[in-house]
Amino acid sequence: MNKKIILISLAVAVAASIAGWLQLHPASQALALSGNVDIRQVNLAFRVAGRLKTLRVDEGARVKAGDILGELDKQPYQIALDDANANHAALEARRSLYQQGYRKEDIAQAKATLNAREAALLNASQLLQRQKQLTGTGASSQRALDDAQSAYDQTAALAQAAREQFQALDKGYRKQEVAEAEANHQRSVAQVANAQLQLNDTVLTAPADGIILTRANEPGTILAAGNTVLTLSLTAPVWVRAYVAETDLGKVAPGTKVLVFSDSRTQPYKAVVGFVSPSAEFTPKNVETSDLRTALVYRLRVIVEKPDQLLRQGMPVTVRLAQN
Repeated sequence: MNKKIILISLAVAVAASIAGWLQLHPASQALALSGNVDIRQVNLAFRVAGRLKTLRVDEGARVKAGDILGELDKQPYQIALDDANANHAALEARRSLYQQGYRKEDIAQAKATLNAREAALLNASQLLQRQKQLTGTGASSQRALDDAQSAYDQTAALAQAAREQFQALDKGYRKQEVAEAEANHQRSVAQVANAQLQLNDTVLTAPADGIILTRANEPGTILAAGNTVLTLSLTAPVWVRAYVAETDLGKVAPGTKVLVFSDSRTQPYKAVVGFVSPSAEFTPKNVETSDLRTALVYRLRVIVEKPDQLLRQGMPVTVRLAQN
């Protein structure tokens, strides 16, 4: 009888212990996801070629977005900008000339020339008519008539040229000429903008907050466009890449609050699930276990709310659902 009472007491104690454990460790806490802090780096380079003049940072330096990190020799690009500005000024003046048309003085001069040529033509015409009459009566030779005809023809040609010149000046430039001047002006504007952009690109700035990991070149180096000069490790935001099985997808929808555990800190980091991949992939090597080597999982992006310097890129972590 005593044995039976003892066994019943033990069973009750075990049941109470299990119930207490379940209260402290709800079912949601059983989900533990393996992952790593995302390695997010930027290879910094100049968009233009040139001689590296200065580098202001070294490995380990903390920088903020917009900080100047280095500069190329600006002189070649400053000269190119000056040349583009001069060309732009010339083409702008030409565009203005075509838009405004010819000067009034030029038109007046062409008109005066036309009047003089028409007067000369009238005189040549009268002389020709007299020679024709005299030749018909025998009072003048055929040669004189031929000379009068030649003089008239030459004067008529000069008068026609003067007339066309005056009409061209009076009407102004052709639409095609004005359009060409406008197009050349717009191209010069683009050339100035491009030269200014290239000059600006001789200064290397930090695209975001971070830490300089590597310094690949030193001042004096001749760099091609795109050559990596510095490698920047981004410090914010801090993302964790974790993986979840299909059966647990419903527990980690975007917006789900989670805790991130690392080996370097006793207290977990608060975080939230920001992204769940729509497609499955094979379990990555760094989170494989003997049970998951052939399993398909879905990638998560977990955003850590208040990261500190103990949470380093590439660090292995464990993600658990936060208690409600």
